[in-house]
This record gives sequence, C-alpha cells and structure tokens, in this order.
Amino acid sequence: MSDNRRFHLAKRPEGVPSADTFDLREVDRPEPGPGEALVRVLYLSVDPYMRDRMRAGESYAQPWAVDDPLRGGAVCEVVESNGAGFEPGDTVVGEFPWAEYATADGSDLTPVDTGGLPVSTALGVLGMPGRTAYFGAREVAEPKADDWMVVSGAAGAVGSVVGQLGELQGSNVVGIAGSDEKCDWLTEELGFTAAINYKQEDVGNRLDEVADGVDVYYDNVGGPVTDAVWGRLNVDARVAICGQIALYNAEELPTGPRKLSKLVETRARVEGLLVRDFAPRFREATEHLGELVAGGDLQYRETVTEGLENAPEAFLGLFEGENVGKQVVKVADADGE
Repeated sequence: MSDNRRFHLAKRPEGVPSADTFDLREVDRPEPGPGEALVRVLYLSVDPYMRDRMRAGESYAQPWAVDDPLRGGAVCEVVESNGAGFEPGDTVVGEFPWAEYATADGSDLTPVDTGGLPVSTALGVLGMPGRTAYFGAREVAEPKADDWMVVSGAAGAVGSVVGQLGELQGSNVVGIAGSDEKCDWLTEELGFTAAINYKQEDVGNRLDEVADGVDVYYDNVGGPVTDAVWGRLNVDARVAICGQIALYNAEELPTGPRKLSKLVETRARVEGLLVRDFAPRFREATEHLGELVAGGDLQYRETVTEGLENAPEAFLGLFEGENVGKQVVKVADADGE
C-alpha cells in the first residue's frame, strides 16, 4: 500500500516552468539498505539553481532526467537506521527527493545543530545560502571599510546575508530588490545604507544618487540590473557572480551590449562562485554565522510554505520574487512539535 508522496519531473519546461512540469505520485515508503537511514522529511529547500537541473544540457548542477524524482536540500528526522550511524529521532540534513519519506547513506547525512534556532535554518542562514554568502564575501567580493557595495537579489536568502556581512566590514551597502516592502526591510531592519526597487525605479539613476560608484558588486540576478551596475564600477572593483536568476528561464541567452571594455578601464576583477568548492570549510562558516545570529549582528527571515503538495508553487514563486529571505517548504512537524 502506498504511504509516501514524491514529486517527479513530468517534462522539461520551455521557458518558465508551470504546474504540469511537476508530477506528484503516490509511492511506497522505501526500506533502508545496509548503511542507510529511512528519514521523514520535515523541511524542504527550493532554490533558483534547480531550474537549471530541469534542462537537458550540461551545467554546474547535474540535470534531472524526465521522470526522475526532484531533489534538494532537506532537514529530516531519522525513522529507522540500518547501520547508518544515527538513531531514530535524530535530526539530519542532506540532499533528498521532494518527498515525505526517503532513504540515504549515513555518510551523506549531517547532524543538525542550530544552537537553539529553528531546524529550518539549517537550509538557510546556517545552510547553503548562508555559507554561499560567507565565502562569497570573504573569498571573492572582499568588502572593505568605506567601500560602496551593491547586492542584487538583496532580499533573498543569500543577498540579505552577504549585505549584512559587508556592513560588518564597514562597507556602505546598497541592496536591489523587487518591492517597497523588501527595500524597507533592507534599510530599516538590516541596516543597509540604501535600497532600490528595480521594478519602480531606474537602477542606474538611483545608484548615481545614493552611491559613489561601485567598489563591490555581488550579483545574484544578472540581466538589466547587472547592465545598470556594470557601467558604474570603480577602479579595482570586485564582482562576485553568484546567480543569474533573471536568465534561468531563457531558452536562449540574450546578447546584450558589449561591456567587457569596462574591465579594462577599471581593472575590475570578476569571479564566479560555487559554494561546493568550499566544502572542507563548511563547519567554519556555519559556526561563524551562528555566532553572529546569536549575538544579534546578523538577522534572517524565512518564507515558509506549508505542505509538500505546494512545493512547486513555492519554487515558482522564487522567479516572481514572492519570497523574503529563505524559501522553505514545511512537509511535517518534528516529533514533539
């Protein structure tokens, strides 16, 4: 008798994915093999990079085949262990299908210790997005005192953290986001120097008004926003390319104005960022971020969608800018909640 639900990739989307991209199936609960654990999914992460996994071509993330289960980061509760090194009731994080129950090898699981914060933060400020911001700031963008730092997608899971890390280094941080509500959050609660609503304002003109050029650009978006920032790079600027969400649904990448000559003029450095390159140092990042949150120096927000069946809606909302902070899907309560 089927006692598990799991999402599969129904077809490859053309342009923006739609509801028929996703197929929710009734399947059997899996049995853990040797060295594996059976887990119950509590929180599921949905992230923009998953759109690239729906394509057939190669990318930095391995593509899903049509009919494959969709997969992503998840916080789970161990139900049964078959020599996996965990006990029933343990809370773990790893990569799992979009499902209610799943199995994984014990070596692929990490115990969750959020220091009293909600376990969902293991997918956000203390998880992949937080680590991306941490290493993106420290190793790539390198914001310094008195720098003008611009962050696109600034109200998202990565952007909101990296902007605050820039502030802690003494930079003047300008966040670019897609609503007045988000811009108010950035300036009034997170302490950004200024914020620009790219849907209502001319990004280039507003940058000229609020900033003295751009010393650091942390790009989560690409597209016209990045075009506007690019022309305002200062000499020796650092540009960290973390994401390009404005282009993820494009069937063909647009060819825009040729802007590389700006790098000659400014001697700017542009570097791409993949957080998995820093895997040996993940613990360092998580501990440091946890200390900042505990000390009140780092704020975070989560947008929580209830129910596995609503995971596609939560995912698609990322491309409409519906989330503030980290978007997660709550699949089940932990025992005792």
